[in-house]
Amino acid sequence: MVTAGQSRPGGETSSSSNKTGPHSSSYSSAAPSSGSILIVDDDASVRRALHITLQTLGFSTSEASGGEEALMLVRTAPYDVVLLDINLPGLDGLETCRQLRRLLPRIAILMLTVRDSEDDKVQALEAGADDYVTKPFHIRELTARIRAAVRRAQALEDNTKASIRMGDIELDPARREVHKAGNFIRLTPKEFDLLHYLMAHAGLPITHGRLLNAVWGPEYGDEVEYLRTFIRQLRKKIEDDPANPRYLLTDIQIGYRFRESGLTARRPSAERTNSRD
Repeated sequence: MVTAGQSRPGGETSSSSNKTGPHSSSYSSAAPSSGSILIVDDDASVRRALHITLQTLGFSTSEASGGEEALMLVRTAPYDVVLLDINLPGLDGLETCRQLRRLLPRIAILMLTVRDSEDDKVQALEAGADDYVTKPFHIRELTARIRAAVRRAQALEDNTKASIRMGDIELDPARREVHKAGNFIRLTPKEFDLLHYLMAHAGLPITHGRLLNAVWGPEYGDEVEYLRTFIRQLRKKIEDDPANPRYLLTDIQIGYRFRESGLTARRPSAERTNSRD
């Protein structure tokens, strides 16, 4: 198996190019961050490299060498994020992910994989992974993804009915209302549910199948064109230019994501309400 920093003979892990390795000390001065991480990988050198690096950055970490051990550990201790290798012996990473998701629906799962094809990414996301990182990866990229996952997991735990604001868009789950720059946007019930799901998972790639299953149910799992119709309608209502969306982004061959970063709210007077269905 290719390790996080590309294994050399004898088990030594390279730390060149700022990729993960036991000597990734260039990030040791980063501000401490909280979060409990379970590292699941059958390669001891990868687990050790991630353990050292993530603990240096302020995370608490535990390790599992396989899927069965990971499932046992999550039953005995709380974790914010699971880093899960896709190529596990025995119970493979995809099946481990499915079982983790059934056991702990809110836990954040980041899939670690040497595979970079769109099909493999879709498989990981359909299995329940929140995100994926391809080996070899830069530790800065990985820690950014972990911190984002911890924030999302803790926000969901704190209050699942809290309002969500991204840029000019504010969604109130309790009132089932959406406003853009202070102006009410009239949405159908399913448009609201779809937008709510995307905003609650902002920044993450969500597959067509996962969206259809979450919003409409498993019997709609193959209705991709149906989903595209709703996305087009949502873009007409929340985007300034639906042809060049600022919020509802397409991940080609995967699905959609709601943009999380780089959004700044504007003054309420800058927008007018679009209330057309």
